[in-house]
Amino acid sequence: MIKGLHHIALIASDYARSKAFYTEILGCEILHEAHRAERDSWKLDLAVPGGGQLELFSFPDPPARVSRPEACGLRHLALRVDDIAAEVARLDSCGVKVEPVRVDPFTGARFTFFADPDGLPIELYEA
Repeated sequence: MIKGLHHIALIASDYARSKAFYTEILGCEILHEAHRAERDSWKLDLAVPGGGQLELFSFPDPPARVSRPEACGLRHLALRVDDIAAEVARLDSCGVKVEPVRVDPFTGARFTFFADPDGLPIELYEA
């Protein structure tokens, strides 16, 4: 029986840049970091504030993955926030471009999108 979501794995094109983005801007906590010399690869386990984990990997010359528009596969990563306006302002002050806030016509929830350093779409969802 599934008990919940444990982690989401991401591959970064620039490990240091993505590590800084997820820790310094999004506030994820480093749980474990390892360099795998035989693969010339880093693996970083991150705790997401509020629960769950991200695994951040690096590999030499990873191939690009289509993420927009509406390609099959992972659509986006959604992060829950209490105050979307405050979080948009905070991200803006960090130099992160955020789309205008929208309202879901079915749920009435406010949400918006921005991208990580590799263009992965990340949603902020006010809940």
